[in-house]
Amino acid sequence: MSHISMSDAELAPRTGSGDEEDGDAGTGRPRRKGLVRSAVILLALLAAGAFIAWRDIRPAAPAPMVAPPPEVTVSTPLQQDVADSTSFLGQFSAVDTVELRAQVGGTLMAIGFTDGQIVHKGQLLFTIDPRPYEIKLAQAAAQLETSQAKSVLATAELWRAQQLKNTSFGTAESVDQRAADERAAGAAIAAAQAGLADAKLDLEFSRITAPFTGRIGAHLVSVGNLVSGSRGGTSPTTPLATIVSLDPIYLDFDMSEADYLAYQKARADAGTQTNDVAISLDGDGHFDRRGTLDFIDNALDRSSGTIHARATVPNPDLAITPGQFARLRLTVGKPTPALLVPAAAVVPDQSREMVMTVAPDGTVKPKLVVTGALHRGLRVIRDGLSPTDRVVIDGVVRARPGDKVTPVSGSIAPGPSDAAG
Repeated sequence: MSHISMSDAELAPRTGSGDEEDGDAGTGRPRRKGLVRSAVILLALLAAGAFIAWRDIRPAAPAPMVAPPPEVTVSTPLQQDVADSTSFLGQFSAVDTVELRAQVGGTLMAIGFTDGQIVHKGQLLFTIDPRPYEIKLAQAAAQLETSQAKSVLATAELWRAQQLKNTSFGTAESVDQRAADERAAGAAIAAAQAGLADAKLDLEFSRITAPFTGRIGAHLVSVGNLVSGSRGGTSPTTPLATIVSLDPIYLDFDMSEADYLAYQKARADAGTQTNDVAISLDGDGHFDRRGTLDFIDNALDRSSGTIHARATVPNPDLAITPGQFARLRLTVGKPTPALLVPAAAVVPDQSREMVMTVAPDGTVKPKLVVTGALHRGLRVIRDGLSPTDRVVIDGVVRARPGDKVTPVSGSIAPGPSDAAG
């Protein structure tokens, strides 16, 4: 067995730093730092391997979903026979307008209405102090009684004069005188009766009633005012109020020369009901009221090239007011085949109009069209559309030119019939 001996230097304890104790004697670099660095690198490698493994086994992200083309409702245009018509702007006016004025003077005692209300024929509107006219009526009645009494006396005296003449105690002159007195008494009775009727009329005129059913305006005088009146209108009278009739009511409008000639031609065509007009009050295209064209003036206005016309419109609900404007439609031609689409399907494009159609492959294609009037709530298409085109009737905002859409079949239904076709 060999014996290993160490020198004293080797057996002596080391007093250097810890790094020196753990250091590599061959290189002189600290051993502890190398171990720490190796551990860090090992941990980094392990973490990278774990991340790669997790990445390989994690579930794949779902692919983004593509939205389907939007749905729109489509239909072929509705085909119907539509008569050519022309629209006009008209203004309503009252058939009867009366300015109420006093026919007798006196103090205004009472007002029997509320400003702006509907009054009925015979309704008491104003009351003028009747007492002076009651006195005149009593005087006229007394005068009539006096005349009647004188007439009775004259008749009796005439009879006596005739009897005296027959017995030769009287003369023919006396008989003639009594006959004249009797006739004068009869004339006095007639005058007294006329005076009585005049007094009754004045008393009646102290109560001012509505001449017809209509709407009354604001009162122009107040209770207590002294009003002037004249039955013949020879002296100034006091205006009291204005009343206008409402049912029926006139609708006045002007026709151009071209429209007038077209109307005359249509009226000459037998079987065409050219006197009926359809009226729209709200301007929304719904011609839900009817009227009758019953007056066309006898000459055109040279300055404007138009002729005045008037239609009479029933107004049973009293909803129309004189001065109100309305659209009316007048038939000026025979019914001809036409294509109809909902008014909402027509899209304005600056000064033009178009409708959106869907091709067989689902592509939206706009078509410029020429439109006509509304017919039973639908827009007449005069040109630019064919009967086989699939028109977008619902969902127009989702139908962009060139885009794909999912068409859903629908139908076009006309609204209620109106008077103009």
